[in-house]
Amino acid sequence: MDLETLRQGSFGQLSQAITAWKGVADKLKALETDARDDLKAKADKANWAGANATVSRSFITKTAGEFSDAHTQAQSIHDILKDTHDELVSYKQQLEQALERGRQKNLTVTSIPGGFTVTMLIHPDRAAKGHDVPDHSPQDAQHLRDDVERILTRATESDSSAATVLRALVDQAETGFSGAKYGDRDTAIDALRKAEEAAKLLKEKGDEMSPEEFQKLNGLLASYKNDPLFQEKFATQVGPKAMLEFWADLSSPDNPNELTRTLDRTQLNQLGEFQKNLGAVLGGATQSDSSAMRNWENEMVRLSGERYKTRGAEVYGYQIMSNLMRTGDYDDQFLNRYGNQLVANEEKMKVPGNYYQGMGQMMPKMNFIGDDDFGRDPMTGFMTALSNSPDAATQFFNTKEPQDNAQWVLKDRPSFDDSPLKDGPNEALDATGKAMFAAVSGATGPDAPKSEFGEHPPERREAMKRTLDILASTGNDFPPELRDDMAYSMGSHSDWVHKSMSSPLVKHELDSGQLMEVSKQISRNQESYTLLNKQMHGAIAADIYTEKTHPEDSLDRAGRTIGFLEEARYQATNDEKGEKLADASWEKAGRYHAIGGLVTPWHPAGDAAQRVVDLITSKMLEDEQNRINADATSDHTKTYENRRFELQKLADIWYQENKEWAEDPTHEGFSKEHGVYAQIEGSANDGNKKAEGVAGIQ
Repeated sequence: MDLETLRQGSFGQLSQAITAWKGVADKLKALETDARDDLKAKADKANWAGANATVSRSFITKTAGEFSDAHTQAQSIHDILKDTHDELVSYKQQLEQALERGRQKNLTVTSIPGGFTVTMLIHPDRAAKGHDVPDHSPQDAQHLRDDVERILTRATESDSSAATVLRALVDQAETGFSGAKYGDRDTAIDALRKAEEAAKLLKEKGDEMSPEEFQKLNGLLASYKNDPLFQEKFATQVGPKAMLEFWADLSSPDNPNELTRTLDRTQLNQLGEFQKNLGAVLGGATQSDSSAMRNWENEMVRLSGERYKTRGAEVYGYQIMSNLMRTGDYDDQFLNRYGNQLVANEEKMKVPGNYYQGMGQMMPKMNFIGDDDFGRDPMTGFMTALSNSPDAATQFFNTKEPQDNAQWVLKDRPSFDDSPLKDGPNEALDATGKAMFAAVSGATGPDAPKSEFGEHPPERREAMKRTLDILASTGNDFPPELRDDMAYSMGSHSDWVHKSMSSPLVKHELDSGQLMEVSKQISRNQESYTLLNKQMHGAIAADIYTEKTHPEDSLDRAGRTIGFLEEARYQATNDEKGEKLADASWEKAGRYHAIGGLVTPWHPAGDAAQRVVDLITSKMLEDEQNRINADATSDHTKTYENRRFELQKLADIWYQENKEWAEDPTHEGFSKEHGVYAQIEGSANDGNKKAEGVAGIQ
């Protein structure tokens, strides 16, 4: 900014623009509230099917999000313009004050091409008679020049950085609006500069950077991992190929560089923190809709299928990128494009573990989050990313073209041991279970806050049906790592599951035979069995508390579901067919662990149902273990006659909730001391028998 521009500057139009943007932001805030609380809220509750379920709901959700982003962007533009306006007005005042100080010492500042010059205002020889011209020293002229130069430099910086930031904000969304939020210009421009600094360090130094430079880079990533402008600028400045090559080099076990030697063994936790921070930055970057970031994502998907040389082996880009996906919120569309290609390539490999383990080469450890998982299996990191992005998980598990993703990850995919230094569950399958739960529940985990749960739209119902179908077909090859996650998934859809379990001979959307097989496989482990029963006790209690039209039906359904679960447990622990199905966990003496909470916290009866779960489950399951303990029970009669506590407690709760209805003389057979017990026991017996038919043993 030159001298005359600032000296003559009139900021009235800029002030008007700020006022206009304030009005825009306020109006968009009102529209955002209406879109969220009215439009989207109604869409979430709507019981749509067919095209409406997949198109209209998605459109309304996206539109509501656009209003939110539009308000955020308008507010950010307003705040940055106001910040810049206030600074420029201040710099103009500082310039005027500096010029006035100069005049008091007979100095003036004059514009010249390319700058300005400081001269005497009135030469002493030309002063009027009797008029004394103020004296000044050469230092006075030097100070005035320095003051004006400093003010103009800062004004120029304020103006140009505002332009840079505003363009960067707008570029975040190629179409629509950006959700990046900044309250002032300095914060935004600082993020851009720090991103360039971090990208330069990684790209130019790579694994040859010093430990001190590594600490600096990690500090920048940690400080700005949630900053949208930093995320996008850093990712695009580094580029996808350089990022993959950097991680391949850094993780190579025979890397001779000082950084690797310093971090090796003694400071692996620093690599773990660095991996977390880097993943968070890259994940946030994919949320940007800038054209540069779209190109980055396309290239990353393409390059992930290629191999990269380390000093002792070759690794796939999938193995590298998936490890960087373990943290961060990655864009849903990017995750699904990446995942679809990963599955397609693995199906071509047929036995992907052979390729990922290097065919005998010394494969590097590419994951440093935790001590055990080597990170050679890319499905582990990718599934972890899906578990953090439930909408992407739902889409992935529902995708059947060009290949059936769920069929591959839940049944067909051969797994391999990626933690050879310890025994325990398979990491990829464990992560797959968490992704599966996210897909069917819409939540990032069973302990997620209640706000993360909601009534299930058709696409999550479809994911649940597909998951149940595929896992039921695995039979006794059902992966043990998926038991708890499937129990939680059934709890998330417990109203649906309870309805199918309680009337298995009536056709429901969830197939009763599939439910029996999956429940049986879950029940092979005592803790998973505990968890499944806890979920269903919650569903039964919620049904009792909310069924007001025909209260007798909720009592009948309670008994039938208990009978269904008993049959599943019986099938899991008997060895009549010459094959012991139960895990060793059923042979261990000791009490059950308290596992999880109610997985339907959005249900209006959630809190009351939880109290029922706490009251019944632990005592009932303790009795269950005492009567099974080391030997499976092969006699159905023995199995069924030991459920008195469970059925009595449920009957008591039902009676307390429906006392007035039960005591009405027109409703015979529901007396407190006898009738309700007879009713629920009869229903449980009937549930046992019908479940036997479903299990195919009658």
